[in-house]
Amino acid sequence: MSGRRRADVTDADGQREIPGRRKGRSPVREPMSGRRRRNRRRYYAYEIISTLIYVAFVYLLCTGVVRFVGQKTVVEGSSMSPSLEDGDNLIVDKLSYRFGDPGRYDIIVFRYQYKEDSYYIKRVIGLPGETVQIVDGYIYINGELLSEEFGNAVMENAGRASQEVVLGPDEYFVLGDNRNLSSDSRDPLVANVQREQIVGKAFICIYPFDRFGFLRHP
Repeated sequence: MSGRRRADVTDADGQREIPGRRKGRSPVREPMSGRRRRNRRRYYAYEIISTLIYVAFVYLLCTGVVRFVGQKTVVEGSSMSPSLEDGDNLIVDKLSYRFGDPGRYDIIVFRYQYKEDSYYIKRVIGLPGETVQIVDGYIYINGELLSEEFGNAVMENAGRASQEVVLGPDEYFVLGDNRNLSSDSRDPLVANVQREQIVGKAFICIYPFDRFGFLRHP
Protein backbone atom coordinates (compact mmCIF):
# COMPACT_ATOMS: atom_id res chain seq x y z
CA MET A 1 0.00 0.00 0.00
CA SER A 2 1.37 3.37 -0.96
CA GLY A 3 2.06 5.89 1.73
CA ARG A 4 1.23 8.75 -0.65
CA ARG A 5 -0.73 11.52 1.09
CA ARG A 6 -2.57 14.45 -0.49
CA ALA A 7 -0.79 17.70 0.24
CA ASP A 8 -2.73 20.26 2.25
CA VAL A 9 -2.17 23.41 0.25
CA THR A 10 -2.65 26.76 1.91
CA ASP A 11 -2.31 30.25 0.53
CA ALA A 12 -0.31 33.09 1.89
CA ASP A 13 -3.07 34.05 4.34
CA GLY A 14 -3.16 30.59 5.79
CA GLN A 15 -6.46 29.72 4.13
CA ARG A 16 -6.85 26.20 2.88
CA GLU A 17 -6.83 26.00 -0.88
CA ILE A 18 -8.86 23.21 -2.51
CA PRO A 19 -6.95 21.50 -5.28
CA GLY A 20 -8.38 22.20 -8.74
CA ARG A 21 -9.95 25.53 -7.71
CA ARG A 22 -8.30 28.71 -8.73
CA LYS A 23 -8.04 31.42 -6.17
CA GLY A 24 -10.64 34.19 -6.63
CA ARG A 25 -13.08 32.08 -8.73
CA SER A 26 -16.51 30.75 -7.73
CA PRO A 27 -16.79 26.99 -7.63
CA VAL A 28 -18.12 25.36 -10.77
CA ARG A 29 -21.72 24.18 -10.27
CA GLU A 30 -22.05 20.49 -10.66
CA PRO A 31 -24.61 19.26 -13.21
CA MET A 32 -28.07 18.55 -11.71
CA SER A 33 -28.32 14.93 -10.77
CA GLY A 34 -30.96 12.72 -12.34
CA ARG A 35 -32.74 12.42 -9.00
CA ARG A 36 -33.06 16.17 -8.61
CA ARG A 37 -34.38 16.51 -12.15
CA ARG A 38 -37.03 13.87 -11.45
CA ASN A 39 -38.06 15.60 -8.23
CA ARG A 40 -38.44 18.90 -10.04
CA ARG A 41 -40.55 17.32 -12.77
CA ARG A 42 -42.77 15.72 -10.12
CA TYR A 43 -43.18 19.10 -8.44
CA TYR A 44 -44.26 20.81 -11.67
CA ALA A 45 -46.62 17.95 -12.50
CA TYR A 46 -48.14 18.17 -9.02
CA GLU A 47 -48.70 21.92 -9.38
CA ILE A 48 -50.34 21.52 -12.79
CA ILE A 49 -52.62 18.70 -11.61
CA SER A 50 -53.56 20.62 -8.44
CA THR A 51 -54.47 23.69 -10.50
CA LEU A 52 -56.58 21.63 -12.90
CA ILE A 53 -58.41 19.96 -10.01
CA TYR A 54 -59.08 23.37 -8.42
CA VAL A 55 -60.41 24.84 -11.68
CA ALA A 56 -62.64 21.80 -12.22
CA PHE A 57 -63.96 22.07 -8.65
CA VAL A 58 -64.80 25.78 -9.05
CA TYR A 59 -66.50 25.10 -12.38
CA LEU A 60 -68.62 22.29 -10.95
CA LEU A 61 -69.48 24.40 -7.90
CA CYS A 62 -70.60 27.35 -10.03
CA THR A 63 -72.54 25.07 -12.36
CA GLY A 64 -74.26 23.45 -9.39
CA VAL A 65 -75.16 26.83 -7.88
CA VAL A 66 -76.63 28.08 -11.16
CA ARG A 67 -78.52 24.86 -11.80
CA PHE A 68 -79.84 24.04 -8.34
CA VAL A 69 -79.59 27.08 -6.05
CA GLY A 70 -79.95 30.41 -7.83
CA GLN A 71 -79.20 32.40 -10.91
CA LYS A 72 -79.16 35.99 -12.14
CA THR A 73 -81.80 37.33 -14.50
CA VAL A 74 -82.61 40.73 -16.00
CA VAL A 75 -86.13 42.17 -16.28
CA GLU A 76 -87.18 43.19 -19.77
CA GLY A 77 -90.21 45.43 -20.17
CA SER A 78 -92.60 47.04 -17.70
CA SER A 79 -95.21 44.31 -17.16
CA MET A 80 -94.26 44.07 -13.46
CA SER A 81 -94.05 47.80 -12.80
CA PRO A 82 -93.91 49.31 -10.22
CA SER A 83 -92.61 46.26 -8.33
CA LEU A 84 -89.99 45.58 -11.00
CA GLU A 85 -88.69 47.89 -13.69
CA ASP A 86 -87.04 47.35 -17.05
CA GLY A 87 -83.35 46.56 -16.53
CA ASP A 88 -83.63 45.38 -12.93
CA ASN A 89 -81.05 42.66 -12.18
CA LEU A 90 -82.51 39.94 -9.99
CA ILE A 91 -81.36 36.81 -8.22
CA VAL A 92 -83.79 33.93 -8.67
CA ASP A 93 -84.10 31.42 -5.84
CA LYS A 94 -84.23 27.97 -7.46
CA LEU A 95 -83.93 26.02 -4.22
CA SER A 96 -87.10 26.90 -2.29
CA TYR A 97 -89.47 25.23 -4.72
CA ARG A 98 -87.57 21.98 -4.43
CA PHE A 99 -88.92 21.73 -0.89
CA GLY A 100 -92.23 23.53 -1.25
CA ASP A 101 -94.73 24.93 -3.71
CA PRO A 102 -95.20 28.49 -4.97
CA GLY A 103 -97.52 30.56 -2.83
CA ARG A 104 -100.03 33.23 -3.72
CA TYR A 105 -98.36 36.54 -4.64
CA ASP A 106 -94.93 34.95 -5.15
CA ILE A 107 -93.02 36.55 -8.02
CA ILE A 108 -91.95 33.64 -10.19
CA VAL A 109 -89.79 33.14 -13.27
CA PHE A 110 -91.10 30.51 -15.67
CA ARG A 111 -90.32 29.21 -19.14
CA TYR A 112 -92.46 30.42 -22.01
CA GLN A 113 -93.72 27.22 -23.61
CA TYR A 114 -93.73 28.41 -27.22
CA LYS A 115 -90.25 29.87 -27.48
CA GLU A 116 -86.98 28.25 -26.47
CA ASP A 117 -84.83 30.11 -23.93
CA SER A 118 -87.60 32.63 -23.30
CA TYR A 119 -88.70 33.37 -19.73
CA TYR A 120 -91.51 35.36 -18.15
CA ILE A 121 -91.66 36.92 -14.70
CA LYS A 122 -95.11 37.34 -13.11
CA ARG A 123 -96.94 37.19 -9.80
CA VAL A 124 -98.88 34.10 -8.72
CA ILE A 125 -102.58 34.82 -8.25
CA GLY A 126 -104.40 31.49 -8.57
CA LEU A 127 -103.25 28.22 -7.00
CA PRO A 128 -103.78 24.61 -8.09
CA GLY A 129 -107.38 23.45 -7.82
CA GLU A 130 -108.82 26.97 -7.64
CA THR A 131 -111.23 28.69 -10.00
CA VAL A 132 -110.21 32.15 -11.23
CA GLN A 133 -112.42 34.73 -12.90
CA ILE A 134 -112.05 38.44 -13.61
CA VAL A 135 -115.25 40.47 -13.44
CA ASP A 136 -115.33 44.24 -14.04
CA GLY A 137 -111.56 44.33 -13.64
CA TYR A 138 -111.50 42.55 -10.29
CA ILE A 139 -110.22 39.06 -9.46
CA TYR A 140 -112.43 36.39 -7.97
CA ILE A 141 -111.05 33.18 -6.51
CA ASN A 142 -113.61 30.39 -6.08
CA GLY A 143 -116.35 32.99 -6.42
CA GLU A 144 -114.95 35.34 -3.76
CA LEU A 145 -113.39 38.74 -4.40
CA LEU A 146 -109.61 38.64 -3.94
CA SER A 147 -108.42 41.56 -1.86
CA GLU A 148 -104.93 42.35 -3.10
CA GLU A 149 -102.85 45.47 -3.55
CA PHE A 150 -100.22 44.48 -6.10
CA GLY A 151 -102.06 45.48 -9.26
CA ASN A 152 -101.45 49.10 -10.26
CA ALA A 153 -104.80 49.53 -12.03
CA VAL A 154 -108.23 47.99 -12.56
CA MET A 155 -107.97 45.52 -15.42
CA GLU A 156 -109.53 46.66 -18.67
CA ASN A 157 -109.24 43.28 -20.39
CA ALA A 158 -110.09 40.03 -18.62
CA GLY A 159 -109.01 37.91 -21.56
CA ARG A 160 -109.70 34.21 -21.14
CA ALA A 161 -110.48 34.87 -17.46
CA SER A 162 -113.74 36.58 -18.41
CA GLN A 163 -115.02 33.04 -17.99
CA GLU A 164 -114.14 30.80 -15.07
CA VAL A 165 -110.66 29.31 -15.38
CA VAL A 166 -110.34 26.05 -13.47
CA LEU A 167 -106.75 25.28 -12.49
CA GLY A 168 -105.45 21.73 -12.59
CA PRO A 169 -103.48 20.07 -9.75
CA ASP A 170 -100.17 21.51 -11.01
CA GLU A 171 -101.34 24.77 -12.59
CA TYR A 172 -101.01 28.41 -11.54
CA PHE A 173 -102.72 31.57 -12.73
CA VAL A 174 -100.29 34.49 -12.97
CA LEU A 175 -100.63 38.22 -13.62
CA GLY A 176 -98.23 41.10 -14.12
CA ASP A 177 -98.49 43.93 -11.59
CA ASN A 178 -98.86 46.36 -14.49
CA ARG A 179 -102.21 44.76 -15.26
CA ASN A 180 -103.05 46.63 -18.46
CA LEU A 181 -99.59 46.20 -20.02
CA SER A 182 -98.91 42.56 -19.25
CA SER A 183 -99.07 39.35 -21.23
CA ASP A 184 -99.98 36.77 -18.61
CA SER A 185 -102.48 33.98 -17.86
CA ARG A 186 -105.28 36.03 -19.42
CA ASP A 187 -103.54 35.52 -22.76
CA PRO A 188 -104.17 32.11 -24.38
CA LEU A 189 -100.51 32.00 -25.47
CA VAL A 190 -99.41 32.10 -21.82
CA ALA A 191 -102.47 30.55 -20.16
CA ASN A 192 -102.09 28.52 -17.00
CA VAL A 193 -98.49 27.99 -15.90
CA GLN A 194 -97.52 24.38 -15.31
CA ARG A 195 -95.50 23.56 -12.21
CA GLU A 196 -92.73 22.11 -14.36
CA GLN A 197 -92.36 25.43 -16.22
CA ILE A 198 -91.43 27.32 -13.05
CA VAL A 199 -87.71 28.03 -12.67
CA GLY A 200 -87.78 29.72 -9.28
CA LYS A 201 -88.81 32.69 -7.17
CA ALA A 202 -87.34 36.15 -7.74
CA PHE A 203 -86.33 37.33 -4.30
CA ILE A 204 -83.74 40.12 -4.47
CA CYS A 205 -82.88 43.01 -6.79
CA ILE A 206 -79.12 43.59 -6.94
CA TYR A 207 -78.97 46.37 -9.56
CA PRO A 208 -79.51 49.30 -10.04
CA PHE A 209 -78.10 50.00 -6.61
CA ASP A 210 -80.82 52.51 -5.75
CA ARG A 211 -83.34 49.65 -6.13
CA PHE A 212 -81.28 47.11 -4.21
CA GLY A 213 -83.33 45.04 -1.78
CA PHE A 214 -85.54 42.03 -1.22
CA LEU A 215 -88.66 41.77 -3.35
CA ARG A 216 -92.02 42.00 -1.71
CA HIS A 217 -93.57 38.63 -0.96
CA PRO A 218 -96.38 37.99 1.52
